[in-house]
Amino acid sequence: MSNRKTTLMQPAAAPELLVRLDRDSTVGLRAQVERELRDAIRAGRLPAGAELPSTRALAADLAISRGIVVEAYEQLLAEGYLTARRGSATAVAPGRITAEGGTTREAPRRAESKPAFRFDFRPSVPDTSTFPRRAWHKSLRKVLAAATPAELDYPDPRGQLALRGALATYLNRVRGTSALAERMVTCNGFTQGFRLACAVLKQRGARAIATEDPSHEEQRTAIRAAGLNVVAVPVDEKGVVVQRLERSAAGAILVTPAHQFPTGSVLAPERRAALLEWAARRRAFVIEDDYDAEYRYDREPIGALQGVAPERVIYVGSASKTLAPALRLGWLVAPAELIDDLARVKEMEDRGSASIEQLAFADFLQRGELDRHLRRMRLIYRRRRDLLTRALRTHLPKRRVFGIAAGLNLMLELPAGTDEQAVADAAAKLSVHVGGVHGYCVRAATPAALILGYGMLRDSAIAEGVKRLAAVIERR
Repeated sequence: MSNRKTTLMQPAAAPELLVRLDRDSTVGLRAQVERELRDAIRAGRLPAGAELPSTRALAADLAISRGIVVEAYEQLLAEGYLTARRGSATAVAPGRITAEGGTTREAPRRAESKPAFRFDFRPSVPDTSTFPRRAWHKSLRKVLAAATPAELDYPDPRGQLALRGALATYLNRVRGTSALAERMVTCNGFTQGFRLACAVLKQRGARAIATEDPSHEEQRTAIRAAGLNVVAVPVDEKGVVVQRLERSAAGAILVTPAHQFPTGSVLAPERRAALLEWAARRRAFVIEDDYDAEYRYDREPIGALQGVAPERVIYVGSASKTLAPALRLGWLVAPAELIDDLARVKEMEDRGSASIEQLAFADFLQRGELDRHLRRMRLIYRRRRDLLTRALRTHLPKRRVFGIAAGLNLMLELPAGTDEQAVADAAAKLSVHVGGVHGYCVRAATPAALILGYGMLRDSAIAEGVKRLAAVIERR
């Protein structure tokens, strides 16, 4: 039996790499180490700039003399495969020639970011620079210190009970829901929650899901990916036109009743009633996307549909707009007849969401930190919205603004016949990022308009950004 020693190298900033030594081979150990490292570099498994373990650490891992590793490193240094400076780790030299005649890859870099715009009017994007780091860190430290072994085990697919209980209390108080911890599933943001709902509805016999028109294309893509048809239902100033559902075969509809995206309209009371009546009569479901309902500036927020008809509404929420998208924290509040199926599909998909973040969010909610953060952010976003509307009145006085004073964006009317994409392209040359409403439409007869977000804009940049945008629009 061959006496073979293998170790798993884990250089800092490098991918894992196997180093194999065969003590029964006629090839010496030093030559084997040289060959393994040389082959790894030439094959690109050790990229340019990757740091190698110290000679002492590698010798210990391989159970060989440190002198063997020192000699191997010195040989590769002489050949130009490695570089070393006093006080720094030995690393792979840049630009080595590979066996195929190419060069080694550079050390992994961060993914290329999107072009930076000085004036970024992307809609529905929160100001992540205001994330309450200190309060969140306090919650993280607290739960890491107190987490039980059971809480660190594979989680209940519904999510941590502590978070579901804290969320139910919060949503019932702030959004007027009728949430129960046992009827909730935590998930990785809205997208996963909606995908789970689509999968369960498909299993229960649904053939199509309706969406508002205009709305996010990503949501329609998720519906199709689940094997369901999309039914586009138009939106007007009173929200989704419910009567158009009557002629459809939709088994559910996805709506944003508190603040329709992207038009900014609110589902009128008579249509809320008609929508829930349709769902009850057809034994269909309403999927409620409550994406930014906490941000209402002109009056009290409208309560969630789920609180009126908890057995017909699947409520989907997330922390993406209130805290930061990077948290990937979302939740479903589901009717009793769907909750077990949703938990089963969630378990099949990923065995449950990360527990530490859930426990931290539960503590964050219970200490009132989200309430404090939202009170602060409402003042900031309202001020930015006021600055934006004032700048639009100054520089584009003939153009109407649509949407209630809520959320993180508004809609700006363009002159009839304007090419929205041409405006966006011309604005980009002035470092202004905007998008048109027709990018969200299926076939809605919506007039030309831009969707202007103000979540990420500094107060001081708003007026200048609008001035540049106005110069583009007035030239069309």
